Amino acid sequence: AGGAPAAGPADRKSAGGAQSGDRKLQQMGFNTALAIGIHNFPEGLATFVATLADPTVGATLAVAIGVHNIPEGLCVALPIYYATGSRLKGFLWALLSGLSEPIGAFIGWLIIKASGEDMSQVVYGVLFGLVAGMMIMIVVLELLPTAYKYDPEDKLVTHSATLGMATMAASLCLFKI
Repeated sequence: AGGAPAAGPADRKSAGGAQSGDRKLQQMGFNTALAIGIHNFPEGLATFVATLADPTVGATLAVAIGVHNIPEGLCVALPIYYATGSRLKGFLWALLSGLSEPIGAFIGWLIIKASGEDMSQVVYGVLFGLVAGMMIMIVVLELLPTAYKYDPEDKLVTHSATLGMATMAASLCLFKI
């Protein structure tokens, strides 16, 4: 309904190829994929162990994690898509970052099979604490500064960040049901 279409990744390319900002955006996407991949590993482990203890809790946890994996995938795919112009590359990197979740579940299965015991709460606490710190640093040092670079008047970033936090809160509430 009127207005110019939004600029896509191809509109930002110079005649000589990718610009410096595109490389930075792509690197941010790769760093985010790595951090989310590391973050997803203990989630897969936690979902597996929770399902062993109580299938209802495991299923609820899987749904809650699935809901919050949507914005995680977007955090990986969008910078790579805008840096490269390739939807396939964005999708594949997001997929790759998410594959660590079933790998975490598989390793949990291997640990349980090998030891016959559940992992201790201390191990979970350490893993989740380390991963949380990594994710917070990625957000503070890369995601928010990049978002403000593309929205210097803050027309969308603060509202989007608030919506993202509300989405995470909703997914956590689903876990409590």
